[in-house]
Amino acid sequence: MTRLLERAFKKASKLPEVEQNALAKWVIEELESEGRWGKSFSASEDVLDKLGDEALGEHKKGRTKPLNIKSL
Repeated sequence: MTRLLERAFKKASKLPEVEQNALAKWVIEELESEGRWGKSFSASEDVLDKLGDEALGEHKKGRTKPLNIKSL
């Protein structure tokens, strides 16, 4: 465990039990969510590669335009 994480847990241990439980639940949910995202992206790597190639092809053919954030 890193020193920074140890400091965070040490500070968290001083919180009231209800807040500790809320923090623990949030951390667990975030870690599980990251795991799900990792699996989703690794399973869709071929699809993402294909979409990226298509987008680059469209750009090379001059069929794209810069994104104007103000128009969103």
